[in-house]
Amino acid sequence: MAHTHNVTEFIFLGLSPSQEVQKVCFVIFLLLYTAVVLGNGLIVITVMTSSSLGSPMYFFLSCLSFVEICYSSTTAPKLISDLLAEKKAISLWGCLTQLFFIHFFGGIEMFLLTVMAYDRYVAICKPLNYTTIMNRRVCAVLVGLAWVGGSVHSLAQILLIVHLPFCGPNVINHYFCDVLPLLKLACSDTFLIGLLIVANGGTLSVISFVVLLASYVVILLHLRTRSSEGRRKALSTCGAHITVVTLFFGPCIFIYLRPSTTLSVDKLVAVFYTVITPLLNPVIYSLRNTEVKKAVKRLWIRTVKLDGK
Repeated sequence: MAHTHNVTEFIFLGLSPSQEVQKVCFVIFLLLYTAVVLGNGLIVITVMTSSSLGSPMYFFLSCLSFVEICYSSTTAPKLISDLLAEKKAISLWGCLTQLFFIHFFGGIEMFLLTVMAYDRYVAICKPLNYTTIMNRRVCAVLVGLAWVGGSVHSLAQILLIVHLPFCGPNVINHYFCDVLPLLKLACSDTFLIGLLIVANGGTLSVISFVVLLASYVVILLHLRTRSSEGRRKALSTCGAHITVVTLFFGPCIFIYLRPSTTLSVDKLVAVFYTVITPLLNPVIYSLRNTEVKKAVKRLWIRTVKLDGK
């Protein structure tokens, strides 16, 4: 059953109809996106060049930071350029490509956060076997699985959307192509597809979130037997992770576990998880971690010395 797409492009309504608001948003988002790339890029470079950050926790953190840059880059540059454009258009295939990569990197991030929780669980509950359990091969396999999981999740979303007929209207009340706004524009009954999409995105979010919560409950129960110093140290690492997890999963669950009504509040929530969370991750992890702070300092000193030569 092949459908003809009469619509060859979509028009975004963007964040606000007001020119003034758009100009202010342009400056804000340009700064935010630059900070996302620089902040996360700094973490990737620091972990790769610092011998003191060789543990799995930092390896996963650098992978997360890399994914954050990619994730934010699927929406932010287009949003920023659109804020100054008269017509905010995207081709049908451009739209589907954007949709694929949003769910691809979003899926990888979910799986990575779950892997990081498992890493914390092993580090705190099985400290003596930590290096054997979380060896390099295991870490590489876990990251590989996160990428595979992200692609499977994303392909499932795309396959549900790509066969829908779009015959007009073509105006999307959003600033990027996401599943729910696109469903509203299809000229066929999308109730079943909507349910499948919620089942795919929503179930993934909820299962990952439950696994994460469970691992932290086990960690907290285990910590009762520790000394107060050991407890404080473990809680500070977990605290950073729990904050990031809540900031990322909260908005995702809010958007994908609702009947498919597009609220204008969705746009604000989307800004949160496509720009704000990727920006906060490096801040949360680095500021709460003395090792990372020291490594950044050493990297900075080395760079300044090289420049001075």
